[in-house]
Amino acid sequence: MIKRQEYIDRLISLKNKPIIKIITGIRRSGKSTLFDLFEAYLLNSGVEQNQIIRINFEESEDEKYQDLTNHKKLYQHIKERLIADKMNYVLLDEIQYVPDFQKTVDALFVKKNVDLYLTGSNSYLLSGELATLLSGRYIEIGMQPFSLKEYRQAFENLSKSDLFQKYITDSSFPFTLLLNGDSKNISGYLDALYNTIIVKDIADRRGLTDTSALKRVAKFMSDNIGNLVSIKKIADTMSSDGQDISTHTVDSYISSLKDCYFLYSVPRYDIKGKEYLKTGEKYYIADIALRNLLVGQTSRDYGHILENIVFLELIRRGYKVFVGKVGEYEVDFTALQGTDVEHYQVAWTAVEQNVLERELRPLQLINDHNPKYLLTMDPIPVTSHNGIKQINVLDWLLI
Repeated sequence: MIKRQEYIDRLISLKNKPIIKIITGIRRSGKSTLFDLFEAYLLNSGVEQNQIIRINFEESEDEKYQDLTNHKKLYQHIKERLIADKMNYVLLDEIQYVPDFQKTVDALFVKKNVDLYLTGSNSYLLSGELATLLSGRYIEIGMQPFSLKEYRQAFENLSKSDLFQKYITDSSFPFTLLLNGDSKNISGYLDALYNTIIVKDIADRRGLTDTSALKRVAKFMSDNIGNLVSIKKIADTMSSDGQDISTHTVDSYISSLKDCYFLYSVPRYDIKGKEYLKTGEKYYIADIALRNLLVGQTSRDYGHILENIVFLELIRRGYKVFVGKVGEYEVDFTALQGTDVEHYQVAWTAVEQNVLERELRPLQLINDHNPKYLLTMDPIPVTSHNGIKQINVLDWLLI
């Protein structure tokens, strides 16, 4: 088992703190396994088994916890098992399956002897009544499939370039490691996962009986990772291809794909004016192999694929990420973390002088003194271009 050490360390640092820990992320990104690891940590640190109350609601349809999808019965079930004079660790997996779960969460949170942990595969978990009810009383830990650094633990003997190719071909979803590189089985697994996301996470929740338009939007967005697009442009392009769809429907479907962490949107940020811009966004997908399943793998997409992976790594490292705008030029990513700001250009290669100059130009126009990076696949040592560091992207990903 690959240890998700950064996530485990985060949970350990928050253990016994009077705040709800909510782990979010796309299906099969490893949230349940994280609970396995954390439960093992608790037991190894002296916590007794009866102090741990764990329920996985994804198993509730045909398992012993079926009745507990009623929030009142769930609360009663947990209350009856609390140890009065000890801390109780309550781990509720895929809590979104419980209607009105926020009422149970609120009732448990006020108990001094309950340390509460939740997971969910939909961002609406943190919207609406729960966000209002528990404002300032929860912390979100966004979880993703394996990073390249985590993935390397399973393939320590591969070169960095071979590792990267395997990573984007065989998928970063943890379960695919058990499929031993069998492309047919991996495709079958990803196809089943994709259809589960479409049906359970979106169609069932929205009451859709026909998912064909939703799947067309998902495919279109997957094919356009890294492109600045508008909702109107998406609707117009799809309609011109004979797939008539309104801007309202496109907007709604994209929101749903973002809610279940299939897609991420990246808004624009005016670096000079230091303000967020309302028009034009880029979109990225949770896993490149999943994207390849939908649109096929073509070498001409490698630049955007690399951008996608850099974006996911930046949000893993805790940054808020924007498309930077400086005059008429675009910086691939402006990354903010507290008061820290970093700027990134990403290119597959910048060996040719004209390409290097083109990639450096937006960074050169930024007048601040924040770190600026050019990330490429070029196998060169760290190079400085008047303060702009050019770094091999694989070295950066594996830090």
